[in-house]
This record gives sequence, structure tokens and C-alpha cells, in this order.
Amino acid sequence: MKTKVKLLVDAGKATPAPPLGPQLTQLGLKAPEVIKKINDSTKQYEGLKVPVEISVDRATKQYDLKVFLPTSAQLLIKNAGLEKGFGDRTQSASISFEKVKEIANMRAEYSLAKTEKARINEILGTCLSIGLKVDGKDPREFISK
Repeated sequence: MKTKVKLLVDAGKATPAPPLGPQLTQLGLKAPEVIKKINDSTKQYEGLKVPVEISVDRATKQYDLKVFLPTSAQLLIKNAGLEKGFGDRTQSASISFEKVKEIANMRAEYSLAKTEKARINEILGTCLSIGLKVDGKDPREFISK
């Protein structure tokens, strides 16, 4: 019987402290070993929260680790050099359209959009909702193109 555990961990900084350590131990896994593997797999997303899924075969204690991409909002915020988004759009940072395009292509696997233009529009919509400008302009100006 396989059990799936879905987690949201700080990239490269997971620890065996609660809730992660006890949860892994309950499944019969060696927490330090699994946490080291999680940290190695998520190191490239340092400073972001990363979704992780662990699939455990309880009979054999074998596990598979799957690391997902951080959310679009987190990727945008990191690329804009911010700590968090803006609730008030009067004070806003800007990100380049090339970065928006790059993030859209990174997230292609997780997107429901069928074309690159539609994926870019999804990311522009996220820019709008977190208060980011694109090349100093309102993201809506790019969505219409």
C-alpha cells in the first residue's frame, strides 16, 4: 500500500523538527536521510517555498520524492528582487517582459494553457494580482497584445 505525503518546505532548509520529522518517522522512514534528499533536490530554489510529494510503500519502506516548481507568484517576486508582493499598486516594482516569458516557459508543465501566449497571459495576470509592473507598465497593456 502506497501513502502519499504532500509538503510545502523552505527550499534547501527542511529540518527534522515537527511537523516534517515526526511525519516521516511515522511512515517508517529515516527522517534525516529523507530531509537531506529533499534539501539537495530543492537547493536551486533557495528562499522559496517548494511543494514536495513523497510516495511511500509502507511494506518495503521505499519512497519516491517528487519536487514541484514554486508558484508563479513566488518566482515573480524573487525575480523582481522583492520579499513579498504589493497590496497597494501605487508602490510597485517592475519586472522585464523577458523574465515573464521565461517564468511562463518554466511553468509550462503545470499550466492548463495550450499556447505560449496563453501561458504568458497567465503570468501577466499573476503580475497584476501581486502588484508588479512589466517593463514599467501595467501588465494589462501586455495581455491585450
